[in-house]
Amino acid sequence: MTTVRPTDPPEAGTGPEPRVAPEPEYGFPRALFRAVGRIPVPPPADPRTWRSPLRGTWLTSVFGAVLLVGLPIVIVTGLLSYIAYGPQFGQAIPADVGYLHLPYFDWPSNPAWLYRLTQGLHVTLGMVLTPIVLAKLWSVVPKLFVWPPVRSVGHLLERISLLALVGGILFEFVTGLMNAQYDYSFGFSFYLAHYYGAWVFIAGFVSHVVLKVPTMGRALRAGPGGTGAFGRWLNDGVAETEPEPIDETGLAPLAPNRPTLSRRGLLAVVGGGSALVAVLSVGQTWDPLRPLALLSPRGQSYGTGPNDFQVNRTLAGSGIDPSRLGAGWRLTLRGGATEVSLTRDQLLGMALHTATLPIACVEGWSVYRTWTGVRLRDLAALAGVPDPANAFVQSVETTGAYARATLQNNQVLNPDSLLALRVGNPGEETVDLAPDHGFPARVIVPALPGVHNTKWVSSIDFRPRTG
Repeated sequence: MTTVRPTDPPEAGTGPEPRVAPEPEYGFPRALFRAVGRIPVPPPADPRTWRSPLRGTWLTSVFGAVLLVGLPIVIVTGLLSYIAYGPQFGQAIPADVGYLHLPYFDWPSNPAWLYRLTQGLHVTLGMVLTPIVLAKLWSVVPKLFVWPPVRSVGHLLERISLLALVGGILFEFVTGLMNAQYDYSFGFSFYLAHYYGAWVFIAGFVSHVVLKVPTMGRALRAGPGGTGAFGRWLNDGVAETEPEPIDETGLAPLAPNRPTLSRRGLLAVVGGGSALVAVLSVGQTWDPLRPLALLSPRGQSYGTGPNDFQVNRTLAGSGIDPSRLGAGWRLTLRGGATEVSLTRDQLLGMALHTATLPIACVEGWSVYRTWTGVRLRDLAALAGVPDPANAFVQSVETTGAYARATLQNNQVLNPDSLLALRVGNPGEETVDLAPDHGFPARVIVPALPGVHNTKWVSSIDFRPRTG
């Protein structure tokens, strides 16, 4: 059975017949829901409000298919970032997440570029998908104001999942983009809110996929108007653009306007926007396009020569008295029978190792540098703990969440894990670290988040295995 919704009827013989929407399926109590549905409502609940001839199940399914591929990558890489921070040591933020904690396992230290890849994908792909997310939300906006708002218990569950999906994705994308720009005007802990918000979004996303993937698959297979001609609407110009057929999804307009843009044009605008965002953001982690990374807030100079690369916390920002990093500085090694104290000259006199490794930050930027220093495993052996359970690294800095870090056994024993003393551009000679980059010594570990590559190191406690 169908019912005719009120539309602007054309004059007799001068236009198409009014478009007809299917009768909604009502649950118990049907009479009540049906009566509510017949109440006249103003915009935006009135379906005649939404008149774009481009909206419809096929267009929404195209955007949905792209997001169905891209969003799981953003989700998984975000969760991997949390694991990379070592939640088993209580040093991920938030530290205590109760039943929402992920399975604990040692984050790999090989390949060296692992965290650079996962976090670069998380941030950059999130930026690239933003135009597509906005286009998808535009395409389904009539569903947000459907009347009556609830038609059955099943419809209520669908609405709840839609609320979690839309609210979650907007919250995650907005706060994530603000964090990448160092804008914390939202006034709460980004990491805490982003983690819990992610689970709300994941719940909404999974529920929505279960409910809507069959509809998306049918729409994409059937093509426009059920013709199976998938490419037809991609080739139609503005003059050939027709509204999608009315179906049970309620996305196609009941009273469409004349088109001013083809679907091909709309997809080109959205795709072009994503491509532009990619060009302007991927340079913060891909060297050939670094001069074009205009969306990165880190375009200014941070030093000279090989020390000219990104830094999140400067020496001045750390509050360290520079005199503590001078000739009187000592590195203290603990864990064995006696403490070992080393000057920087003594460290430089030890067997040095050079490795070219990336340093990557949670905000998405990364850069390759050549580092020279003493292997952490050599320092562990010198301390009397050649096979430690883990190592606790303390900075001269005493305040801040990242003035200390715990390293896993595999991170300590990796042959390229260093207490770095010098830095250089890849393929060039190394020079002393600049004060902002951790002079007199800093930790550099393959595949480790940048903030846990502790700067201005004062001590390392190599903790023996027990049991």
